[in-house]
Amino acid sequence: MASSTYYVCAAIDIGTTYSGYAFSSKDDYSREPTNINTSYWPGSKLHSLKAPTAILLDSHQKFVAFGYEAENMYSELVAEEEHEDYYYFHSFKMLLHERRITRDIKIKDLCGKEMEALNVFQCIIQFLKDKVFKHISDKIKGIQENDIRYVLTVPAIWEDSAKQFMREAATKAGINSGQLSIALEPEAAAIYCQHLKTDRQEKNTFASTVKAGMKYMIVDLGGGTADITVHQRYGDGSLKEVVPASGGPWGGKSIDEAFHSFLKRICGPKVMEELRKTELEDFIDLFREFETKKRSIRVDQTNKVVVTLPVALIDLVKSHRGKMETALEQSPYGQTAIYSKQKLHISPDTFRDLFKSTTEALIKHIERMFRDEKLSDLENLIMVGGFSECELIQHRMKEKFGKHKKIIIPAEAGLVVLKGAVLYGHQPKVISSRILRRTYGIQSLWGPHMQPESQKSYLVDVNRCKDLFFKYAKVGEQVVFGHEVSQVFQVFKPNEKTLECTIYVSTDPDPRYVTDPSCQRLGNLIIPLPEIRAGKTLEIEGTMVFGDTELLFRARDLHTGRVVETQFDLL
Repeated sequence: MASSTYYVCAAIDIGTTYSGYAFSSKDDYSREPTNINTSYWPGSKLHSLKAPTAILLDSHQKFVAFGYEAENMYSELVAEEEHEDYYYFHSFKMLLHERRITRDIKIKDLCGKEMEALNVFQCIIQFLKDKVFKHISDKIKGIQENDIRYVLTVPAIWEDSAKQFMREAATKAGINSGQLSIALEPEAAAIYCQHLKTDRQEKNTFASTVKAGMKYMIVDLGGGTADITVHQRYGDGSLKEVVPASGGPWGGKSIDEAFHSFLKRICGPKVMEELRKTELEDFIDLFREFETKKRSIRVDQTNKVVVTLPVALIDLVKSHRGKMETALEQSPYGQTAIYSKQKLHISPDTFRDLFKSTTEALIKHIERMFRDEKLSDLENLIMVGGFSECELIQHRMKEKFGKHKKIIIPAEAGLVVLKGAVLYGHQPKVISSRILRRTYGIQSLWGPHMQPESQKSYLVDVNRCKDLFFKYAKVGEQVVFGHEVSQVFQVFKPNEKTLECTIYVSTDPDPRYVTDPSCQRLGNLIIPLPEIRAGKTLEIEGTMVFGDTELLFRARDLHTGRVVETQFDLL
């Protein structure tokens, strides 16, 4: 998708909880691929090289602030009761995984005001694009926009419509579509992991120790999702996907939600909601402190985890439920937590229990994956993403799989996807083949012999069966980069100005009708037709192109040879 003429590759990673950017020049890449510049965000107690995915917009839906600055400014507005005219969005990326995506889909801000999601993502991408361009310009004098290839990361488990949504948001943000590539997050991690050092002298890389044909699993644990892929390395350095990408909502945010539920059981749901609405700064600070505790909890920790509660929360509990001590005693945690001098002392077992549901769901999913015979010879499991830095997750993974698999956790695991996306921009064809997660096809008409009778219709005196699923490629199929499947269509109506195709996907390898329960409408493809056809039946060769991170469709007029290449409209 992206132009081959560029000097710098810049990656933008919009995470569920944290976002950032990174870049490197062609010269940097040729000298040392891992020499990658990353963003720096002041205002973090955690010294993170990413910023919270939080954005503040004014009453006209225009950009005001992003990241820590957005959090702090909005907290001040809430304190001064001047926030009603602003839009504040925080940790909303999971929307693109949980709901069917359309171009006009709306999301609610913290106060319930609606705004088109496309415009929210556009504002974030535009801010990060401008910030990375300034950073590049400071390092490389005279750099121009068209010298840069941009890479936008998305989870591998996202549907095709969500990927197109992100591309359109990036285009609206000022990134030329021809300069933009979409990278799948665990694939980006797999590329970066080729350069991991595997010895203390840092002389050998993972790629140099992996034999041709060896398979390895990438477990990308981000803020919202766990994204899992398995690749096999070829002798030429290219990577082949072995099984379809999979995953689920088992990221770090689920632990935050567990802590929120913990507090609601002690303080009450109304108190926690009132704290969020009226004392947002305290609410944010409380969860920032929890983030530090979440990252520092140890498997063998015996001392209590101490969390400082905001005065505003203690006052709200007093007004609704009496003393904090009483509220705690009446909660399920009366025996496992102690309140003293504005601090909540939580037993380490109770704190570790906040991780249990998420961790076990992840473990069970990976166990199911290992039942696949294709993974019987897999030896290496690499954990990346910010949540993989948690010792509890690491310990459970090693406990469950460490006897038979080598567990590798890179330094700064939270930046692996971002840096890998930069490398992907420099070598976009390194993933030589992928596994399809769906069966792809179009709504088709076919001969008069097809059954049932209810599916027959007439088109220009030709008795044909409607709603047939014409299959282009099936679920589980291995497709190489640029894999093409073609079909010739006849246009019977002489006055037709466009040929419209409806694209469907299915979880069934061989669906018969697009109305089958397994089928879902993916989107439309509209092909412009020549105005003058001299009364002849027009034949269009439709080619679907697989193997990249996004689908392509190419249509060719067999009479004139004219080619139209376009993406589907999936929104």
